[in-house]
Amino acid sequence: MDCWRDRKMLNVPPKDNKTDPLVLFMPSGKRGRFPIGTPILDAARSLGVYVESVCGGRATCGRCQVSVQEGNFAKHKIVSSNEHISPVGPKEQRYASVRELPDGRRLSCSAQILGDLVIDVPQDTVINAQVVRKAASDRVIERNAAVQMCYVEVDEPDMHKPLGDLDRMKAVLEKDWGWKDLLIAPHLIPQMQGMLRKGNWAVTAAIHRDMDSSRPFIVGLWPGLKNEAYGIACDIGSTTIAMHLVSLLSGRIVASSGTSNPQIRFGEDLMSRVSYVMMNPDGREAMTKAVREAVNGLIGEVCAEGEVDRHDILDMVIVGNPIMHHLFLGIDPTELGQAPFALAVSGALQYWAHEIDIEVNRGARLYMLPCIAGHVGADAAGAALSEGPHRQDKMMLLVDVGTNAEIVLGNRERVVAASSPTGPAFEGAEISSGQRAAPGAIERVRIDPETLEPRFRVIGVDKWSDEEGFAEAAAAVGVTGICGSAIIEVVAEMYLTGIISQDGVVDGGMAARSPRIVPNGRTFSYLLHDGDQRITVTQNDIRAIQLAKAALYAGIKLLMEKQGVDRVDTVRFAGAFGSFIDPKYAMVLGLIPDCDLDEVKAVGNAAGTGALMALLNRDHRREIEETVRKIEKIETALESKFQEHFVNAMAMPNKVDAFPKLAEVVALPERKVLADDGEGGGRRRRRSRE
Repeated sequence: MDCWRDRKMLNVPPKDNKTDPLVLFMPSGKRGRFPIGTPILDAARSLGVYVESVCGGRATCGRCQVSVQEGNFAKHKIVSSNEHISPVGPKEQRYASVRELPDGRRLSCSAQILGDLVIDVPQDTVINAQVVRKAASDRVIERNAAVQMCYVEVDEPDMHKPLGDLDRMKAVLEKDWGWKDLLIAPHLIPQMQGMLRKGNWAVTAAIHRDMDSSRPFIVGLWPGLKNEAYGIACDIGSTTIAMHLVSLLSGRIVASSGTSNPQIRFGEDLMSRVSYVMMNPDGREAMTKAVREAVNGLIGEVCAEGEVDRHDILDMVIVGNPIMHHLFLGIDPTELGQAPFALAVSGALQYWAHEIDIEVNRGARLYMLPCIAGHVGADAAGAALSEGPHRQDKMMLLVDVGTNAEIVLGNRERVVAASSPTGPAFEGAEISSGQRAAPGAIERVRIDPETLEPRFRVIGVDKWSDEEGFAEAAAAVGVTGICGSAIIEVVAEMYLTGIISQDGVVDGGMAARSPRIVPNGRTFSYLLHDGDQRITVTQNDIRAIQLAKAALYAGIKLLMEKQGVDRVDTVRFAGAFGSFIDPKYAMVLGLIPDCDLDEVKAVGNAAGTGALMALLNRDHRREIEETVRKIEKIETALESKFQEHFVNAMAMPNKVDAFPKLAEVVALPERKVLADDGEGGGRRRRRSRE
């Protein structure tokens, strides 16, 4: 443990700030003083300078590279030198031995501050440009919102009938609208008399009633007629936050927006954020503050886009995975990082929005969907509400692919759910050229079965790489790495073209056919792009994808066994990543079991759609609460057959399971056996394929 973390863990008071080294980050211009020994990445995070670190600071991804600007920066009173950072240590040496580290670059997670510094953060390490891919659903939702706007004309006070203004208003609300036993938000009582008189004894009351059995609440009050009321549906993901501003009166989505989750600066994946909380006494508070500020910022954006006053927002519905759920509510997620993965609370929750620092109408209510289990959260509940396996006769498989995949399988008779530890490989981590979905990332890949030459598409460019004008079009964004959808496609294409065996070993013998097969130590790699940034798919990359997809398939297989079925009727890919998976390649790789490809569909941000449904119709809240209580939770870590299914799923598509539906549309290669170094085994004959 480095001295800076020692200082924080032991609660040693920091040095006088005036004597600590001064660090300036460029081009943001943010600056601050930090104790000697502080990792540069930690200093950047504390200032809100976003530097990508896909591996969570383990010095394996190389995405956190920075450089030191040397010289006397008189304007800032800083003399910056490479001597003011720690020497290259074992972690950086190990990284540089595997992947090239450009001259002058350092890994900010390992390099520590020893003196005053000016740090340059290259554009390719900044995460702000991530593409947020969580669109709203266009389905029609029957409206029965928890908020109702009620216009009433109240009798003026009468000296002969000394009944208070509030009592007379409640009486007419009962007479005209049928509201009985009304409560009123306390903050409205001091304002009520002024509003009645300003409206010439006519007011509009916003009544909130979540359940028929609960007492209704007056949560808003306006003089005269008010015919506007809005709600927020928000999906808090570990990577992105998506939000929709909705008219509660018409059901229309007024505006939508999304942003990167700022908690990324504390850790890329969920477990690294739990670790951050465990290692830093103020870690939970910092991450709670960060995500609430992001939600408030998005509310500002959607209100500006929709030309809506944020104080007209009267209801909110939030979904998120269990750790995001806990951190947003200010709950320590430590218990979710260790067995038995206990939730602080699993049921649905209701808050006043202002209680958790959300800047909307002070009377606004906030509803959070229930969590299903320790690693199957309110986002999975939202997706289940959206896609409705519990409403189907067919056996539906619902999968949200992420660092921790959430899986739901069932029909109207029975629903089971589990999570599976896929890791961050599908999001670009653990992949030598992996990155998040941002302009410049390769998102689609095809490999010619004869020449083994690739063609690909890049986010931000409308042309394939072999089309005229691609180079000019790609000049603005570059070709910077491979995002999740392309990782799946390139590995599947390498299998279909015989570059790798069913067991995932790169066939070194194919080097005689194509210069794209290149030696890499004792193994071989596939050269996908040879440009300013050389992008290869290595044997380790393929193994990382195999481990991830095997974990997912093993979890699905366990649920199928619990259901007593050997096939599924329909598959739904949910989430931002799932929206861009090609079903054919997902099945070739063996992410999902065999199924009619026409029955495999991407449903986008199903969790966000579920939040919309719960926002616009309170009956859907009761539906998902009842459904979650009935869902059977399976803990994969406790299932003895998980390891057996995992080993079988390492092969492509699977070592033992048949894929007859897939074979109808794709010519699967004949099996060949290669040693781990890519030697041995005959070449398969080339086959035509679609």
